[in-house]
Amino acid sequence: MTDIPDPAPGRPRWFTDTAEGHAQWYIERFRTMAADGVDLAGEARLVDAMLARGSRVLDAGCGPGRVGGELHLRGHEVVGADVDPELIAAAEQDHPGPVWLVADLATLDLAAQGQPEPFDAIVMAGNVLAFVAAGSEPLVLARLAAHLEPGGFLVTGLGAERGYPDDRLEADAAAAGLELEHRFATWDLRPWTPDADFTVTVLRRPA
Repeated sequence: MTDIPDPAPGRPRWFTDTAEGHAQWYIERFRTMAADGVDLAGEARLVDAMLARGSRVLDAGCGPGRVGGELHLRGHEVVGADVDPELIAAAEQDHPGPVWLVADLATLDLAAQGQPEPFDAIVMAGNVLAFVAAGSEPLVLARLAAHLEPGGFLVTGLGAERGYPDDRLEADAAAAGLELEHRFATWDLRPWTPDADFTVTVLRRPA
């Protein structure tokens, strides 16, 4: 693996992964996996199990829409937000039904984009917090918390190697008014241990 240089201000932490052409590669990767019958619904199954039917869900950092699209099929009202217009265009094409919006999670204001109602749940799959601009994680969590119903939850998955450790996530979430409720090692709820290489974190906005 080549060394990863320090990103410029405002660039994603792992910006070498978001070079020119990466979005189209990412889109085609998941289209191919779906065509091959790969199970891509694990994150959506977890979120769905925690919700009443017809809940309102934000897919934050939605990419090409696989999680939000699945939640829509399972009967939820879904809005997806991503900063990359190319990924949003793919979501609109591949997963019609949800509302897909181009938006920066660090400055998220969905009311200004025609979505004033808060959400019962927010899901951030695919290491989203590793791709926001370094140092903006507290802003992202604060903006997401502001879009949650009291009593609503946010669930996020993040690899241990991605540079945003669990204790920082918990501290930044607490500053945003979110309480740690659960921590798992996988999206299918295997127990978390300190040496786990992945963490699924459930954060709750107090009622």
